[in-house]
Amino acid sequence: MDDRRTVKVSKFLSKHLRHQPERVGLALDEAGWIEIDTLIAAAAAHGFHFTRDELDHVVADNDKRRFAVEGTRIRASQGHSVEVDLGLPPATPPPYLYHGTVARHLDAIRTEGLRPMNRHDVHLSPERETATRVGARRGRPVVLSVDAAAMHREGHVFHVSANGVWLTKAVPPRYLRFPARH
Repeated sequence: MDDRRTVKVSKFLSKHLRHQPERVGLALDEAGWIEIDTLIAAAAAHGFHFTRDELDHVVADNDKRRFAVEGTRIRASQGHSVEVDLGLPPATPPPYLYHGTVARHLDAIRTEGLRPMNRHDVHLSPERETATRVGARRGRPVVLSVDAAAMHREGHVFHVSANGVWLTKAVPPRYLRFPARH
């Protein structure tokens, strides 16, 4: 499977498992799962054909492990804008987590902190390198450090998704450390 095809199938899965399942007639269960055969049939009925082998390739080769397969079902690991309960237990975060963004958002972040926007949670990375890649998708990246230990001590709840992304409802500005040049 070539890289362009892999990206195309991955984008289809992200769109319909995280944001708009109804566009292809899917109804995710409360935890975000859908039968793989149902997903493939719905995609084909809407003009996008892919095989189970292609799906398995996308799931296995995705560097961010965006999707989880359990038996005959699949779901997105996190990042939903549709209502799902991933069933993730609260977890104790490492002392610092990281968030990648771009300079144009910094004024709002300094005032409001990190908010989930159109998602259910703020996404945080356990290492600076991943946050840099996330921020780079929207321009020149700026990496913010999050004092996760202080947040946790003060009652903020964290969860960690199957692919290692840390989730929390919001990050108030007082827990953020901005790079010196920004």
